Amino acid sequence: MSHTGSRAPASMAAEYLDLHTHGAAGHAYDDAAEAHIAQALAVHREHGTSGTLLSLVSAPVEQLAQRLRELREVLAASAVISGVTVYGVHLEGPFLAAARCGAHDSQALSAPTPDAVETLLEAGEGILRQITLAPELPGAKDAVRRFTEAGVSVAVGHTEATYTDAATAFDLGASLVTHAFNAMPGLGHREPGPLGAALEREHVTLEVIADGVHVHPVLVKTLFSAAPGRIALVTDSMAATGLGDGTYQLGGLAVEVQNSVPLLSGTETLAGSTLTMDEAVATVISAGVGHEEAVTAASTTPARVLGLP
Repeated sequence: MSHTGSRAPASMAAEYLDLHTHGAAGHAYDDAAEAHIAQALAVHREHGTSGTLLSLVSAPVEQLAQRLRELREVLAASAVISGVTVYGVHLEGPFLAAARCGAHDSQALSAPTPDAVETLLEAGEGILRQITLAPELPGAKDAVRRFTEAGVSVAVGHTEATYTDAATAFDLGASLVTHAFNAMPGLGHREPGPLGAALEREHVTLEVIADGVHVHPVLVKTLFSAAPGRIALVTDSMAATGLGDGTYQLGGLAVEVQNSVPLLSGTETLAGSTLTMDEAVATVISAGVGHEEAVTAASTTPARVLGLP
């Protein structure tokens, strides 16, 4: 990945927790067999990650439900895979805004109807821990209430939400922002958007992909100052992580990785990252954030999001 600082060593004393990662070693959690999940997690373990959620990209609701059932079986056997504790699953979709879908297949998007919400909750019982949705979609308010009531953390992301849309979702129980600044309106001086609503609310944690590409180092440092103790570093890593440049797949879409930066083939749209958590911490430190703050954002803060001691 292109970074603002030097790469951190792979062997780190800290134990990192990644709330948002889609895979590594050529494998995506959307369809990887158990052995391949283990290979992907082994890559992240080498770079300091000791706990994680398995993130799935948007797909038809029934397909996601089937994958949740499969992952329930995998995690029932053991929640520790390749030395990484898997705390459950993060659904990044399918309840996303088409105009901000990024590297998600727009054909896989849908509205959060009560039936769709219940289908995912039932299929993901015990393992569905987090879901990203666009709060301006029809039915989103009820969905935020229902997911929160069921103990699932709701993240605002891949959204065209106004400040008011996002504020309403946060006040109904949403408690996260998915990869702040990316796939959402910016922080405007007259329309502060989802980020303004999040910064104003102490219970909201903001994910940051600190790879020197997704968010400029100046804004990374600014976020840490604006929301102390509420920044969670995430990798949003995809299948190419741990491998070289080349052509890969993300949710059925072709991705070209060039100079470690994944882009949807033929576009300038970022398709996740090839980041690891040690690199994220190093990038944040090189942006001017203190070492302790950086490590907290990669460990204690995401642990708090999951309700861990």
